[in-house]
Amino acid sequence: MKPNCTVGDVAWPHGCGTNSERIAIIMRGGPSIRHLDDVPAEEMLRFEFSDGHTASIWEKWIEMSPRYVAFWNRWDPGAMSPLHGHTGDHINLILQGEIRCGDIVCGAGTHITLEWGDLFGPWEAGPDGCELYGFVAGEGSPFSGDPSVFQRLLDERGARSVPLPMPTRFPPWVLAKMDHGSVTNWVAPEE
Repeated sequence: MKPNCTVGDVAWPHGCGTNSERIAIIMRGGPSIRHLDDVPAEEMLRFEFSDGHTASIWEKWIEMSPRYVAFWNRWDPGAMSPLHGHTGDHINLILQGEIRCGDIVCGAGTHITLEWGDLFGPWEAGPDGCELYGFVAGEGSPFSGDPSVFQRLLDERGARSVPLPMPTRFPPWVLAKMDHGSVTNWVAPEE
């Protein structure tokens, strides 16, 4: 018997089925409407600073399919994201607060477009944190840039990345490509 598999909100008791079956469950035949309050948040990154305070990035996956990912982020003040990219064209719209990349400050209303393979960051949330909406065309797997660039920022800020448990809500097409810790600092669950 194949293991259980969840694609979107549908659980398949006998594995993920054929490609046609997977397409059938992601073709909804109409709009998918969700309120942000109904989507659970996952802690993506956490940093501990030399003075003992922490800052995290929280993400809600509003919609996920092999064709796209729509998400919302909340960045605590001072939270950071390493130099990285995604497998798909990617947009971010800053809703509140700001994020910074060096001297570039992206405040509320700023739209950021990245094409497949572009690297961006490292980013750092401003003094009031940041909320943003993002969309990645394609399945959106992240890949890292030069880790020494991010390490320099961490050192400058007196911060370190804290390991977190890997989120449990990933669909199988994401899990199949997941590289534990390349952009995040997730640890695989113990079996």
